[in-house]
Amino acid sequence: MLHSPFTLRDVTFPNRIVVSPMSQYAARDGHADDWHFAHLSRFVLGGAGTVFTEAAAVERHGLRTHGDLGLWQDSQIDGLARIAAFVRANGSVPGIQLAHAGRKASERRPRHNEGPLNNEDVALRGETPWETIAPSALPYGENWHVPREMTASDIAEVVDAFRSAAARADAAGFDVIDVYAGHGFLLHQFLSPLANEREDAYGGNLASRMRLSLEVADAIREVWPEGKALFFRVSATDWIDGGWTLEDTVILARELKDHGVDLLDCTTGGIGGAVKPAHMPIHPGFQAPFAAAVREKTEIATMAVGMIWDPELADGLVRDGSVDMVALARELLNDPNWALHAARALNGDQDFSLWKPAFGWWLNKRERLLRRLGLR
Repeated sequence: MLHSPFTLRDVTFPNRIVVSPMSQYAARDGHADDWHFAHLSRFVLGGAGTVFTEAAAVERHGLRTHGDLGLWQDSQIDGLARIAAFVRANGSVPGIQLAHAGRKASERRPRHNEGPLNNEDVALRGETPWETIAPSALPYGENWHVPREMTASDIAEVVDAFRSAAARADAAGFDVIDVYAGHGFLLHQFLSPLANEREDAYGGNLASRMRLSLEVADAIREVWPEGKALFFRVSATDWIDGGWTLEDTVILARELKDHGVDLLDCTTGGIGGAVKPAHMPIHPGFQAPFAAAVREKTEIATMAVGMIWDPELADGLVRDGSVDMVALARELLNDPNWALHAARALNGDQDFSLWKPAFGWWLNKRERLLRRLGLR
C-alpha cells in the first residue's frame, strides 16, 4: 500500500511517501538557490512521491530566521519554479509549505544556537532582529522578544499575504500547498489558548480562535486552482493542560474540510510559552494515532509524520486505513533513497524497476553479478 497511488482533486500522487518540509536556513532574502535545488532533487530521484519545499514565509517579518525561504515577492518565484519543474518532470508531485512565524520569528539559525536574535548576532553575522507579531503580547519562551499584539489591520494583511503567496505558488508550478498551522507558528498561536488571550473576534472561544485559519484557507482557495490540493499542517495537541487538544483538532478539521482543505497533516506540540509539556511519549510513529483519529472522525484525508523510518510501520499505517500518506524528514536526509529501499524491504521492486532508468539498469546488472558470485 505504501507505494500505491492516491488521488486528491486532480492531483495523483504516485505513492504515499512524502518529503516533509525541512528548513535549510540557507536562503538569501528568501530566494531558493542551487542548494535548495540539489537538496530536494535527491528525494525525487530517490522515489518519494511528493516533495515539499521547506516553509516559505508569506511576509518578510514572518520569516523564522534570516535564512528561511520566502514567497512574499515575485522575484522569489523563479528559483522555486526551477525546483517544481524538476520534481514534476521526474514523476513526483511538487509541493510548497506556506508559513508565518509570528512570535517565533526573529530567531537565529539553529546551528548558531537556537534562540532569538540579539546584538551579538548583529556583531558576529550582521543579522539584525526585527519586530515580531502575535495574537497576544506573549513571548515564545524565556528571554524571547515580546511580540506586538496584532491589530485587525495586521490580521487582514496576513490573510492577504497568504493569498498572494498562494498565487505565486501556482505561478511557480506547485500542485500542493501545505499551510503551516502547527509547531508554534502564527496560525497555531491563534488556535491555542496558551498563546491567544484576545477578546475580539479572533480570540476567546474555539470558533473565534479558528477564524484566522479558516480565513486563510478561504483566501488561498480564491486563487489556488480548483484541481490543486490544499493541505494544513496542524499540531493535534499542545501536550499541555489548558492548551489545544485532539478534540479541538477534530472540530477544526471538519471546518477546514468545508473550506476547501483536502488533507490534514498531523503533527503535535511546539506552542512554546512558559508552561512546558508534562509528558510527550516519544517513540516510532507516536503521532500517527492523532492522524488516525482525525481521519476516522471527520473522513478528511490525513498524513502522519514523526519518527516513521521503518517501512513496515509506514506501510501498515496506510494499509490499515489509519492514514492516507506518510511524511518523513530527517530519515530522508540520512537515506535519500529510503522510498526505493522501502519497496525492496516490502518484497517489491526486486529488479530495481522503480529506480530511475539511469540508476536502475546499473543496479540490476550489479545485482545479477553478485548473485552469480554467490554474494546474494
